[in-house]
Amino acid sequence: MAGWQAVSFSRGVIGERLPCVVTLCLAESFREERGSEAETMTEELDLTRQDSDEGSEELVLTPAELIERLEQAWMNEKFAPELLESKPEIVECVMEQLDHMEENLKRAKKEDLKVSIHQMEMERIRYVLSSYLRCRLMKIEKFFPHVLEKEKTRPEGEPSSLSPEEFAFAKEFMAHTETYLKNVALKHMPPNLQKVDFLRAVPKPDLDSYVFLRVKERQENILVEPEADEQKDYVIDLEEGSQHLIRYRTIAPLVASGAVHLI
Repeated sequence: MAGWQAVSFSRGVIGERLPCVVTLCLAESFREERGSEAETMTEELDLTRQDSDEGSEELVLTPAELIERLEQAWMNEKFAPELLESKPEIVECVMEQLDHMEENLKRAKKEDLKVSIHQMEMERIRYVLSSYLRCRLMKIEKFFPHVLEKEKTRPEGEPSSLSPEEFAFAKEFMAHTETYLKNVALKHMPPNLQKVDFLRAVPKPDLDSYVFLRVKERQENILVEPEADEQKDYVIDLEEGSQHLIRYRTIAPLVASGAVHLI
């Protein structure tokens, strides 16, 4: 979709390396086994940006960087009161690389200690991925009319908060909910009460709820709006590495930009 960066990987490289943080002994063992070839592959996976003719960017990540992005998206989604921007490129790449790792493990020696550690790490990544997707689905079910309305009024070029599959699920969920209400209750009511305004009936996400965050990039002159009429606006600076408890509405743009992470 517009505004999103494509994430690409060298197939055949990632499958031969652990997809996340590895113990030093295993990393050292891997380097000894692969020698200069491993060093070459590591260089190929360094983070680079390539400008295409259309101005889009291709982002090449190492496996550890990919999993770090997945975990950051998971934590942000878990603690944010609203549905955040969809990350289908991360989800698809993680699933693709897990499948590739599975194929590599089938060819490995069963008695090798590294095989069991690879499998354990893969299960951990699968848990994070499934938890991230479940969290998003729960928010869609809870706020479905507002999620669809936001998508409907989204300016052209602005990143979507729904993947195509999530958008289809949200529309189907709303249609089934409306059908259920009509069959169970609304058809038995007077004609003037047989319609439901879901935007008014379903509560909105509470953007004024408080969240914990860790600052990744220093931010200056962050305007904090007052909670009561008698209070005044004030400005704060967020130092890199500092942690804060603050209203989500104040730092929502910083979460979207990646300048802060929810914890």
